[in-house]
Formats: sequence, structure tokens, C-alpha cells
Amino acid sequence: MKFIPTTLCLSLALALGGCMSDSSSSVSGHTGASNNEQLPAAAPVAVKMVAINDFHGNLESPGTLALPDPKDPSKTVKTPAGGVDYLAAWVKQLRDKSPNTVVVSAGDLIGASPLVSGMFHDEPTIEAMNLLGLDINAVGNHEFDDGQDELLRMQNGGCKPGAGDTTCQNGGSFAGAKFRFLAANVQRPDGSTLFPAYEIKKYGNIPVAFIGMTLKGTPDIVSPAGIQGLSFKDEADTVNALIPKLKAQGVAAAVVVVHEGGYQTGTFDDCKGISGPIVDIVKKLDKTVGLVVTGHTHQAYNCVIDDRRVTSAKNYGQLFTEIDFKLDPVSKTFVPGSIQAVNRPVTQDIKPLANITDLVQFYLNRSAKKAEEVVGKLGGSLTRNANAAGETTLGDVIADSQLAAGSKQGAVVAFMNPGGIRADLVPDANGNVSYKQIYTVQPFGNTMLTMKLTGEQIDQLLEQQWSDPARGKMLQVSSGFSYSWSKSAPVGSKVDIKSITINGVPIDPKARYTVQVNNFIGGGGDGFTVLAQGTDRVVGEVDVDVMQRYLQSRPVVAVPKLNRISVLP
Repeated sequence: MKFIPTTLCLSLALALGGCMSDSSSSVSGHTGASNNEQLPAAAPVAVKMVAINDFHGNLESPGTLALPDPKDPSKTVKTPAGGVDYLAAWVKQLRDKSPNTVVVSAGDLIGASPLVSGMFHDEPTIEAMNLLGLDINAVGNHEFDDGQDELLRMQNGGCKPGAGDTTCQNGGSFAGAKFRFLAANVQRPDGSTLFPAYEIKKYGNIPVAFIGMTLKGTPDIVSPAGIQGLSFKDEADTVNALIPKLKAQGVAAAVVVVHEGGYQTGTFDDCKGISGPIVDIVKKLDKTVGLVVTGHTHQAYNCVIDDRRVTSAKNYGQLFTEIDFKLDPVSKTFVPGSIQAVNRPVTQDIKPLANITDLVQFYLNRSAKKAEEVVGKLGGSLTRNANAAGETTLGDVIADSQLAAGSKQGAVVAFMNPGGIRADLVPDANGNVSYKQIYTVQPFGNTMLTMKLTGEQIDQLLEQQWSDPARGKMLQVSSGFSYSWSKSAPVGSKVDIKSITINGVPIDPKARYTVQVNNFIGGGGDGFTVLAQGTDRVVGEVDVDVMQRYLQSRPVVAVPKLNRISVLP
């Protein structure tokens, strides 16, 4: 059956606080007993959750997953995993067996998406998740990639102003998400939340609150222009402030779905050495919260932290977490010890859901011509694998392409943030790379921006690479620019300004230099706030177009030597 995109626009009326829905059939109690007859105790109510995180519009499988070898569990075998139609089939199988089923996403459902979704402004992912039956998405930082107004459109529907590649073409419309976006800790200036803080679902007439939110550090990793007027509150404080309001509504069991996470060293269903922000967040949460579904770090883990179950299912839809819990019909709390979870791979040994397969194929067909276009040749693979100094071959080439684009404005150096590089660039057997590949590398649609900085400001920019000690962010630099940094030096003094050279000449702290960056970090994104002070700003082309022209203008792009940044003890 050929997929026909929706043509009716549906607007969801969202309350600023919470919303309530009855998501289950009621559990019937024994009736008709005499005064002397002992009523049997009501049975606990069983609920199943299916959780994903960091899907990032991966409608197709992103590749293989290392899974235990059935013949020898001590070994692993690479197995195709993922694909939204296969994920939907697994969800349907679980839902068919469990009437009380809820499906949640812990953020970054959209944003930084492959071409098949990103080319159409992530409308295909919203449509696929509508068909899958997603119930809740706690907003992540990447939901804000195109700003809060575009995120509201994802929920409410409507046509994107000035956009050609959408379902609104030829008189159609975009209905928006049938599921709820939640954002308890994202507040407007008047104190209201951008999306509801929570949703209450009832199972056997027992209410359960699902509180959704993103990491409080979102302003440090998104474009400031896209979140203007919004504030991002502490995760644990936000939850704890909501608990009295929820208890007043009869809620005694709460689930937190949060786009923040941690790290562990075991396999995808382990919890070895769990660390990271989520550990402290969970320990601060009110005990009404018995379950925390997490994301952001693209890790997989299945933990118990502070007597609470805490899960994460990697990224790109290759895993999902199956969670089971029971509710006590008397206390309306979680039955102690009943919360169990397992991370499961989205293997392809199941029949995919045909209507979602058709939807994905519809958009693949629409994007095929552009996706398959050969844009250049490489002398080898360009990767994000960093050397000891933090330099990568792919980062070097992207910075070089941006410097070339800014040369007309007099740019002498280009800086590229590593978080904007989302995949390696691996040529085929003939050295060819396609438009789809370079789009996957840079899927944000950032525009180029030249500006003037003093030598002092360039030095400050480099120092801001360590502004967050827990998350280094090494800028990739263009050819002709070089410097050294010290591992042992304190934050704020890691770079000796005397080591910074442009085309072999040391920079002058007081001189002004024209630099090229993308608009994301140009506005202070990723903590590079000094760039917001740049003067004589000139907007340029979209980053992926800049990369395409750079590749097309050269017979073969060689793999660069990693010698632009050096590291000292």
C-alpha cells in the first residue's frame, strides 16, 4: 500500500501544567458481598513501559549492533538493528500482550537527523511516531535545534514558513504530534512551562504521573537565539516541587523521563561503574519517584540507583527498554520490588509494520535523487577519531571547506565545533561520497558567519574549549592555523597565546582577524561565548552546501595530517 501523507491539520490544545488521560481498562473489584463476608484483596495492577531515547530521526537502521553470539555467548556478532518499522513491530508485539502499555521517549527524538527525516524538517519522524503509538516525549536539547517556535509546530502542526520540502507542499498540511511533548523545567518569563510539566495516566483507576524534562545545561549546547526568553531549571528541584501538586491529585507513584544521563563500562544491559550527572539527580529525587528513564549520553544501561530503577537505551532506535511494574490498588504506590527492566535490541527477525515501512519509503523516494548525488572524491576515510591533541581528519576538512567559503570576506581561520560533526565520511570503493553522506555529517543546516576577533579574543575562544571540565569540546581548525595546549595547566590558562600562529606568524593580541564559524557557535553556542562579541558579522551559506562545493572543486580531497594542534604535558 502506498503511503499518502496526511492532509488534515490537527492542533493539540496543551495546558501549561499537566494533563490527565485514562490509558487502561479498569480493574474490577468483587461486588455484592454481605456485611459479614470478607472481600478478597484487589490484585496489583501490572503496567508495561517501552522506552527509547536519542532517536534523532533514524527512520532507517543506522547499521549493526554487537550482540552476544548465540553459538558462543562469550563472543559478539554484528547484527543489523534498528529501523522505525521494526521498532514499531516490537512495540506492537508487547502492547498486544499487555493492555496497560505506555511508550515514552527521553528526548532528542528529532534533530541532527539523517536526510530522509531532516530534509523534510523532521515531519517524517513525527508521522512515524504517531503510527508507532508513542505517548510521551520529554524534550531534549536537540528538539530546540530550530528554535522554540519550530518545536511548537512539531507538537501543534501547521506549515513551516518558507519551507519547500514539507508535507504542506501541493496543498497538504502537517498535523503535528499525536503524542505529548513534556518540559517541566523549561519555563517562559511568566513562569509557565513551554509544554506541560507532566501527564497523569490511570491504570485500573490508579494514577501515575509521568514527568518529562530536559537537562538544565541545554542553554550551553543550543543556539541562544532559539531559546530566547526560556529558562532551564534544575532537574531534581523541578521534580520535587511538583510532588506536592501531584499528591494533591491523588498521585502516589511518579515516573521521571529526563534528557540527561550517565556512563557505564559494561554491556548494554549492565550497570558497571555508573557515573555522570544522572547519579546525583536521582539521589536528590523525592521517593515518590520509583523509575527514571534517561538519555542524552547515547549510552545503554540498566541500573538501580538509590533504590530506583534507572534506564537508558543507547541511541538511534537500535535498543528499547522493556520495563514492567505493578501498582498497589490500596496505597496506589509502586509494589516494592516490582519494577523490572531489560534493554532489548531492535533486531530485524520480526515482520516490520507495513504502514510505517510505506511511510519511510515514501520519503526515501522523495529524497532519493538528492541523496544519491555524488559530490566528490576522497583519498581515504575522514573520521571523528581524535588524536591526543583533539584533532580529527574530518574536522580538519570541514574547517578547510569553511575557510574557503569565508575567503571572500577575508577570513584567515575557520573554527568548527565537534558536536556539529555527527558521522564519519567513508567513501565507496571508487572514492566517491554522496550528498546523503555529507548531510548526515552536518545535518543542522547551520549558516556560515564571518566576524572580526582580536588576537586576545581568539586566545579566549581556545580557552573556552575547557569551560566545562566534565565535557571538553575541541574546536577543529583550518589549515594554516596552529597552537599548543597543556594538559597540566589549569582551566583558563591551557593555551599560551605565544603558540598561536596564522600561516606561521604569531598572532598579535591587539590586532583584529577575520574568522569563519557557523551561526550556532557564532551566537555563543556550546559555551563559546566570546564569539557573540565578534564584530563586522557577515552571514554566508549553509554549511552542507559549503562542504559540497569544496569537494566538487577538487579532483580528490586527501586525508590531512593531524599537525595543526599539539598537546604538551
